[in-house]
Amino acid sequence: MTGASLVDVLAEHAATLERVVVRSAGAAREVLVDGRLVAVLGPADMELCLRTAVAVAALRTPDVGASPRGRGWIRFAPEEVDEFARDRAVAWLDSAVRLVTEGDPLN
Repeated sequence: MTGASLVDVLAEHAATLERVVVRSAGAAREVLVDGRLVAVLGPADMELCLRTAVAVAALRTPDVGASPRGRGWIRFAPEEVDEFARDRAVAWLDSAVRLVTEGDPLN
């Protein structure tokens, strides 16, 4: 999938998940689980709300920084969407969805 935009990869994956709605928000797409915003997918980046421990670990990963959205939110902006970037993005999106579906309070 090298060359595919991050938003396309993640929106396609999100569409396969239960209880998830993906809606347009300007140039981005928002991912909601049971009405709760868990991710914002932009053309070249994504922001996700993760468990604090997962977010802290993610911040040690290349191309990841803190999101201005608040505690637990990260911003992932890979220079290239290779298989490794795609795998990390999908895993983090799954984690963000589980945060709500498993009944854990958002950070």
